[in-house]
Amino acid sequence: MFKSVNDILKNTEISRAEIIRLLSITDRAEHELLIKHAYSIKEKSIGRKVYLRGLIEFSNYCKKNCLYCGIRCGNTNVNRYSMTDEEILETVDLAIKNRISGIVLQSGEQQSAEFTDRITNLVLKIKQAINPEFRITLSLGEQSFDTYKAWFESGAQRYLLRIETSSEGLYRKIHPDNKLHDFKTRLKCLKDIHKAGFQTGTGVMIGLPFQTIENLADDLLFLKEMNIDMVGMGPYLEHADTPLYEYKNSLIPLNERFNLSLRMIAILRILMPNINIASTTALQSIVPMGREHGLKAGANVLMPNLTPGKYRGNYLLYDNKPCIDEEADDCIDCLSSRVQMIGEEIAYKDVGDSKHYKKRQQME
Repeated sequence: MFKSVNDILKNTEISRAEIIRLLSITDRAEHELLIKHAYSIKEKSIGRKVYLRGLIEFSNYCKKNCLYCGIRCGNTNVNRYSMTDEEILETVDLAIKNRISGIVLQSGEQQSAEFTDRITNLVLKIKQAINPEFRITLSLGEQSFDTYKAWFESGAQRYLLRIETSSEGLYRKIHPDNKLHDFKTRLKCLKDIHKAGFQTGTGVMIGLPFQTIENLADDLLFLKEMNIDMVGMGPYLEHADTPLYEYKNSLIPLNERFNLSLRMIAILRILMPNINIASTTALQSIVPMGREHGLKAGANVLMPNLTPGKYRGNYLLYDNKPCIDEEADDCIDCLSSRVQMIGEEIAYKDVGDSKHYKKRQQME
């Protein structure tokens, strides 16, 4: 039986078939009904608060060759860089001066004893130099359980490892077919991150080549089944120096990718009311106020880019990334005013730990 959106939203549980129905919305009024419903849930569970995470993209060296990514190792058109520890610590100081209560250390994927030790020591330096309540999120790819545990014990509290798609078949289509790009390894790493004690984050791309609405519905159910604490997901945006670029003409239009991304955020907020959901920069690449639309759809986290300006243009996962010509202070000032414009406030005094994580800790 074909259910109306209104009838679906009255339920406390939403089935896979109903998720597919919501993702397939084409009527503008139905779309807005879903978005408003999700926002009302966000208001009840989290409030009109936005948490900031200062993003530091400290290196674009990567051993992976993912078919969608602009900094993949096979792209010879990238100017590679790696910030020094001193530069990273200076950027952390900038975050603190701007009242940001946590940072995200992100780089291309690297695996070595030297890299593990560097991150361990860097986290220790950050924790020693600042308020112990300051939160550190790592987004450094696949590692061993021992590495994850060492980084957690050194003082990092959150880890983000995007699965990109929960479909093993689709995963194989967007990655090289070798052991370095194995779906089961990615999945095991997510479970190891969880086991190590981190607030665990992941995410997916929306509008990939070969992707179906059914894939996206399964992605949402995967996030719930995995008991994820925080999610960052947004529209797939192509990069000219990637193998998947050849499929650019077969992709769904950008405006549809944008609206589909908003519906993904909204449905996830309904499915998991108390997790942290980031409104990604990729949304802003399509619509100038894209991240604000994401907040109104149920997201509650923004990640202003604090990467020094001289490096930003070399960390391009996709083409037309916004704000690469701005300095960090400009980015933060801009975000603050934009958040106020939509009736939300930045929770400067709140470290913004996932409520879902706190509840999970109590249950475990």
